[in-house]
Amino acid sequence: MEYLFTSERLGFRNWQEADIPMLAEVNADPVVMEFFPSIQGFQQTVDFVRRMQKQFAEKGYCYFAVDKLDREEWIGFIGLSDQDYKADFTPCIDIGWRLKQSAWHNGFATEGAKRCMEYGLTNLGLLKVFAVAPKINARSEHIMKSIGMVKVSEFDHPALREDTRLNPCILYLKEG
Repeated sequence: MEYLFTSERLGFRNWQEADIPMLAEVNADPVVMEFFPSIQGFQQTVDFVRRMQKQFAEKGYCYFAVDKLDREEWIGFIGLSDQDYKADFTPCIDIGWRLKQSAWHNGFATEGAKRCMEYGLTNLGLLKVFAVAPKINARSEHIMKSIGMVKVSEFDHPALREDTRLNPCILYLKEG
């Protein structure tokens, strides 16, 4: 497998057709999707992958497909993506991750996010990278802190205004 860049245990690459069914399975897992308004269907997954492929072709970054290097086993995504929903810090580039449950509790999200942050700030010359999560998502907030991000604020996410469980959200920032 050819990777855009690697960390100690992970390889980061653009999306392939074979990734779609695996991501669809992750997106349909209610445990993985606990801090999202709902699980996502197959067509939503296809649309997401197409958006990531297009963004990568245009900008050189996306939420990258991530493999464990020792087995070339796909485990989810970690990376950078454009966000343009209405908020006082958008448009912006954010860092995000979603891994299948069997990859949890191994430090992959932290390792991968740290490497993607380095790639964005150093290789791509980004000046700022944001991260957003529902305030109740302590696991994601822990990763944000672990990769050197600083909490900027809490805010009401426009897509979650009616969801009292997932709103408010936290906003973290790392500057290059």
